[in-house]
Amino acid sequence: MNKFIPTEKTKVNRLPKRGFYDKDTIYKILDEGIICHVAFTLKDKPFIIPIAYVRTGDSIYIHGAKSNRMMNTITDGNDACITVTLLDGYVLARSIFHHSMNYRSVVVFGKGELVEDREEKITVLRAFSEKIMPGRWDDVRQPNEKELYSTSVLRFHIEEASAKIRTGPVADDKEDYDLNVWAGVLPVKTTFGDPQKDEQLKKDITMPGYLLDFVSSKNK
Repeated sequence: MNKFIPTEKTKVNRLPKRGFYDKDTIYKILDEGIICHVAFTLKDKPFIIPIAYVRTGDSIYIHGAKSNRMMNTITDGNDACITVTLLDGYVLARSIFHHSMNYRSVVVFGKGELVEDREEKITVLRAFSEKIMPGRWDDVRQPNEKELYSTSVLRFHIEEASAKIRTGPVADDKEDYDLNVWAGVLPVKTTFGDPQKDEQLKKDITMPGYLLDFVSSKNK
């Protein structure tokens, strides 16, 4: 099925026209994002933690130290919620009430499962690296056994999910369009600065082409 069935937890009630439940829309947002926020409860107390993630198929993967309390809590089978938000613009209306933002967001519910298989673990860690900086994994030292042992990888199967998207221009009250106030959309875009080399870098090492290509593609 290429669509998630809206549930009590995922159905968009406020401005339902902004809600999307198809996997194509949801996965496109997830694949563009880098940081998610994971919400969970521990000893009846709420927590929400930002962390890097990667999606493969119908699963989201996160990783961290074996001693990480969030990882251990989710591994124990407790419910968790993952959210991702991409900010696309400030919507500056003629009234404060109608100021808004253009955004794309996703909410996911499910349970975490510890990745035990060594090869799957390495495959996921490589996927993390390639998502953040394509080409980097093959250019650096691979994780050794001690590093692999000290790192937990969780598979978070996407059981329930929805997206909420706001696009387009200002939506003011009819009578406010006559006000002498500037209104419009201020686009938001993430750009990258010039790479700064490590002070202990060997003099004969040049900047890799994949890094230059990455910065160029992101700053278009």
